[in-house]
Amino acid sequence: LVQQTERNLQLMTQRALEAENNVEKLKQEMFLLQGELENFKVENENLRAGQTTDLGAMKQNIDIALQNLHRIVTGANWSIRQLVSGTELLHFVAELLKSTGKISEAEAEAE
Repeated sequence: LVQQTERNLQLMTQRALEAENNVEKLKQEMFLLQGELENFKVENENLRAGQTTDLGAMKQNIDIALQNLHRIVTGANWSIRQLVSGTELLHFVAELLKSTGKISEAEAEAE
């Protein structure tokens, strides 16, 4: 009975040592994982900050593009107005030349 108790005590001691070793290994692994978690958190924050910066830069680029597009549209409208005005002026000159030609013909017939 004493020998069996001693054997059980040795087995329990061995199990306790193994358990302590496992606990120590798990603590080390947990410490490493916590370090990785902190690194990932920092990286995540940096990525988010970079994304915000990228979105800000993209918004600024879009605003500049819209301003340029507005200038182009305004310039195109002005060019179209000038073109229409020039076309109207050419029609007026053509009508005037027709009238002048008719007057010249009438004068030539009158002579």
